[in-house]
Amino acid sequence: MLKTKDILDEKDKRLRVISKEVTFPLTKEDKETINIMIEYLQNSQIDELAEKYDLRPGMGLSAIQLGIAKRYFVVVNELEEGEFETYILINPRIISNSMEEIYVAEGEGCLSVNRPVDGIIPRYARVTMEAYDIEGRKINVRAREELAICFQHELDHLNGILFTDHIDPKNPFKNQDSMRAI
Repeated sequence: MLKTKDILDEKDKRLRVISKEVTFPLTKEDKETINIMIEYLQNSQIDELAEKYDLRPGMGLSAIQLGIAKRYFVVVNELEEGEFETYILINPRIISNSMEEIYVAEGEGCLSVNRPVDGIIPRYARVTMEAYDIEGRKINVRAREELAICFQHELDHLNGILFTDHIDPKNPFKNQDSMRAI
């Protein structure tokens, strides 16, 4: 079982690596990694399990956060208590986005950033991503609001970008009035 300590910390230089495209068929190791990422994210959103195994709650995880420089991430979205929708996006890219920008009112979080961070991160309110599923079939996934933010956050990881990079250090709440808080 994946533990919080297995996830790279923001100080780890591997998080700044631009991940490489994945070729198909996926390796057995990549499929296993995807499964443990899903297991971690689901367990981290179930209070009893998160507490029992000392897991930081998370919604998304990129392979690079485990030190694997390959272009894939997993998002596990809790629809209702104990009911999850899972997304596996391999070689993802944004093919369209809204003009409207939003940000997380409480601030974005990250399993690799173990400290509070003040500031807003402008994100598109809606995105459509093209990617491949675990079998190598091309898929398009539309996301809005929180899910769209998560997809953009994880895609940034694949490009060596942390959410903290989007915050203006001189004015962490810059342009806040031109975006909608969610």
